[in-house]
Amino acid sequence: MSAAELKLGERVMLIDAKDRHYLITLREGAEFHTHAGIVRHDDVIGVLEGSLIRGSTERSFLALRPTLSDVVLKMPRGAQVIYPKDLGTILMQADVGPGMRVLEAGVGSGALSMTLLRAGAVITGYEIREDFALQATKNVHDMLGADVAYDVQIRDVTLGIDETDLDRIILDMPEPWDVVKHAEGALRPGGILLAYLPTINQTQLLRETLRHHSFGLEETVEILRRTWHIDGRSVRPDHRMVAHTGFITSARRLVKRVEGI
Repeated sequence: MSAAELKLGERVMLIDAKDRHYLITLREGAEFHTHAGIVRHDDVIGVLEGSLIRGSTERSFLALRPTLSDVVLKMPRGAQVIYPKDLGTILMQADVGPGMRVLEAGVGSGALSMTLLRAGAVITGYEIREDFALQATKNVHDMLGADVAYDVQIRDVTLGIDETDLDRIILDMPEPWDVVKHAEGALRPGGILLAYLPTINQTQLLRETLRHHSFGLEETVEILRRTWHIDGRSVRPDHRMVAHTGFITSARRLVKRVEGI
């Protein structure tokens, strides 16, 4: 069987003629039911990725392996996931690479964890809700396998961080300013602290707190994503866009804070 053939047990994205996306896991003898018809899993297993599959009503579905972005938007979740447009920026803003030791606090549904792990990071997660931790771990293992470097602990990061000499600390939680003092001791010099927040008021409190600790080169950004409709000579922005979702703030851990940097 070639690498392009869809295999038993794999996740597959089915896309109908109206661009509706359905995420399924291929199982022998199973069926996927939709208002547009029934798709037999056995008709998908073994076909080449990118093939059209006919359902019971003769309507066709495009079969592809899902991207990480597809999985993030379609996977089971407890907490609200971070949008793919922000995940890519977080990866670059925190400069995450292979072998880096990363503390992630507030693992939610595991979307950010998947992104960091795919970049080769070694992740320790702190999560106060056990149900979120269990769902995140399942989502990560379903996507990347059970042998990834992912250790989630049920604990409150605002009470302290046991790990030391971390390369990165990434926070997706409502009050990251309560973590700054702990992050100062847990990050190695030159390491990066990054926080994802929904409101500018929260972001302002975080920035003020960073000013009182050994951090510098603070930067806050938000990412607005707009797609375009292109059909022959009809070219225009799409009517809908994913605008504000969150503010991304990063800062470097310094040996001693230098004013103006």
